[in-house]
Amino acid sequence: MQRFRAFTLIEIALSIFILLLLLMLAVPSLTGVIASKRLKQSLDGFNNLVHQAQERSVMERRPYLIVWNKSGVLLRPEVFGEDEEVKSTAQLRLSKGNVLKLWLPAALAEKHPWEWIFWPSGNCEPATVQFRGTAGVWTASYSPLTAQAEVTQYAAR
Repeated sequence: MQRFRAFTLIEIALSIFILLLLLMLAVPSLTGVIASKRLKQSLDGFNNLVHQAQERSVMERRPYLIVWNKSGVLLRPEVFGEDEEVKSTAQLRLSKGNVLKLWLPAALAEKHPWEWIFWPSGNCEPATVQFRGTAGVWTASYSPLTAQAEVTQYAAR
């Protein structure tokens, strides 16, 4: 009589149990990495918009605005030329459940318009921007001279 070597049912069940246990431990870690990546993308996307506003205002020698609207945040000149099409230059779309808030500490009015200005010199109004979304929260304060962000809060979910 010839014998075949094979795994028993208990050995197979035990190996599946160990695999499931390892998978259960790895999934929360993986979702944290994905949330952190999404949060970084939102910060990088907004910082890219800020740098575009600063560069365009200096290159074109005219003020640019970052304007908040229902679908997201857009970049546009403060005043359009006569022969210029009235549309945004760049836009950062926010997905459902994500919110960007703007605080202007130097604003003279309490209820200021949701616009952040960049002057032709490259300077901007001092501002604090907060992002809240499914991926987490970040808050950044922007310097009026350099428009560089100082991240004061960053927490992925």
